[in-house]
Amino acid sequence: MAIGYSRNLVEANKQANAKHPGVALGRYCIAQDISVYAVSSYFGVSRMTVYNWFKGANIPSPRVTERIKRYIGKLK
Repeated sequence: MAIGYSRNLVEANKQANAKHPGVALGRYCIAQDISVYAVSSYFGVSRMTVYNWFKGANIPSPRVTERIKRYIGKLK
């Protein structure tokens, strides 16, 4: 388990649909140990929004989805 992520969040992310951009972002951030705070600051959203993206509870808008793709690509 990644440092800073609860077991519940990691499990929820693993069980969520990887096709959702927020879930993909979550998997990347968990693997790289990038904090929810850092992600929320970068995207200008609340930490709760990031948690919901990671769990697949909310799907980011198309504009944010494009930013997520660039964010993941930039960090690889």
